[in-house]
Amino acid sequence: MTPDGRPHSLAADAVERAIDRAAGGRPVPGNRVGILFDGPPAFAAMLRLIAEATRWVHFDNYIFRADATGRQFAEALAARSREGLPVRVSTDWLGSLGTSRKLWRMLRAAGVEVRHFHRPGPFDLPSYLSRNHRKLVVTDGERAILGGICIGDEWAGDPARGRLPWRDTAIEIDGPAAAVLDQAFARTWQLSGSPLPAAEFASEVSPRGTASVRVLAGEPARERAYRVSELLLAAASDRVWITDAYLVAPRRLYRYLVDAAQEGVDVRLLVPGTGDIPVVRNLTRFGYRDLIRAGVRIFEWNGPMLHAKSVVADGRWVRVGSSNLNHSSLVANYELDVLVEDVGLAGAMEAQYRRDLDQSAEVLTRPLRVPRRIGRALPPALSIGRGGSARHRRGLREHRGRSILAMRTLVAGARLALFGPLAVVLGLVGLLFFLLPGLMAVAFGVLSVWLSLVSGAEALRRRQDKVDQRA
Repeated sequence: MTPDGRPHSLAADAVERAIDRAAGGRPVPGNRVGILFDGPPAFAAMLRLIAEATRWVHFDNYIFRADATGRQFAEALAARSREGLPVRVSTDWLGSLGTSRKLWRMLRAAGVEVRHFHRPGPFDLPSYLSRNHRKLVVTDGERAILGGICIGDEWAGDPARGRLPWRDTAIEIDGPAAAVLDQAFARTWQLSGSPLPAAEFASEVSPRGTASVRVLAGEPARERAYRVSELLLAAASDRVWITDAYLVAPRRLYRYLVDAAQEGVDVRLLVPGTGDIPVVRNLTRFGYRDLIRAGVRIFEWNGPMLHAKSVVADGRWVRVGSSNLNHSSLVANYELDVLVEDVGLAGAMEAQYRRDLDQSAEVLTRPLRVPRRIGRALPPALSIGRGGSARHRRGLREHRGRSILAMRTLVAGARLALFGPLAVVLGLVGLLFFLLPGLMAVAFGVLSVWLSLVSGAEALRRRQDKVDQRA
């Protein structure tokens, strides 16, 4: 039987088996789950978990700032460590590059073990190619919170200055699935140093609820969230509503979006409205036309920064986590998502989605005002409909963040805008070879030798890993 009392069909069983394989494991039953929308309630829940922990705290976040929000978390973690609780903090080297060293010194002085994931090494190729983009808090291997929320003032907001928190989503899990999430933390923790002690693994967690949770522990080339997203689109019979902060769909996933919409599925995309740089914003919209033509409805968010990453399908499936629908997130990074099969949770997600659409404008197409013969040969123009707008004053960091978002979207994968930048780069490189042949030869020689060395070192490391696994 399904969670809402419907009998399973053979087709449904086949879909679930496919999802199990794509996710890398079967669903973990017996969990109590709840959705946390935006930073303030999520931060309150995280701090509550830290305060109520009795055995250990494992904290993993791509960005851990040294602002007011970061200091609040640092003080909470340090306080528990001083009480004798094992507290371990992992952050990505690049994500927290701007964080003051004073904050790390304060944590270490309190006994917290801090590690920076993939600090660049001269012969460590993965440290340049993949990031730990996860956002996770696990306590005692029994309770966990994960999603897209980083530790910074942007997610907290500042009501006194008219700044709303960034729009984001997290999920709280109480039950056996938290132990699986703790194992995912242990994996990335070990990549940065010695493994967790055996005492910091939950051996058995009693059921706390009725929700089944699949943990999608994304690692480079595993494509966990990628394949599960494709399966949700392929299996959906009614609707798939997607919210994504950095949506640049890979060609394969793009095809699934088009196919689902053409089959009559209500496919909706909610993405940021990047209006700070109009020219770049328009370039990022090249892929919209084919999607809209297929029946996909696209909405651009008009409030504060939209940073959420979620999928809700057929009022039954919910995917929440750190994975954005683009190549770097789906293929190259360490990400962490969950797929929950729960009708109540899906209903809450869909209700929030409708509220988000009230603060968004739909992207439409309209014919160009040109002679008909010319118009037939040209794609239609994009038109942004009227939508609500939250009263929000953007700070300097948010303006910069939204601009970086637009540039990343352009560079990372706007398919029709790819060849222009590539032509410019290749042209400049060729010109430099003509103007400075000796210098360019030396530069490329050094680069080639370095790439050869780091690739060889990585090949030897992977070979040794296979030998260790067999042993």
